[in-house]
Amino acid sequence: MKNNPFTLAVVIAFLCCTPAMADNDLPGADWMPVTDVMQKLQAAGYSNVTGLHADDGHWEGKGVKNGQVMEFHVDPHSGALTKEEVDND
Repeated sequence: MKNNPFTLAVVIAFLCCTPAMADNDLPGADWMPVTDVMQKLQAAGYSNVTGLHADDGHWEGKGVKNGQVMEFHVDPHSGALTKEEVDND
């Protein structure tokens, strides 16, 4: 496996967020892995994704798209974005 800076960033982001995710839901056994979700997000124009975690039956997180910080939800089975809105926090 080649060293991919994007994959390394995903792993680091996931490990950094793990303690904060203690109160969140756990992904289902049939959910897409985090690395696949990150690839879908990148293909949809997202960068600097943070806080990706399982919550209420979907993947949830924040990232930059078109120069704006966005909150998003991702379907855990298809990887489709089901919610995108500008983060006002």
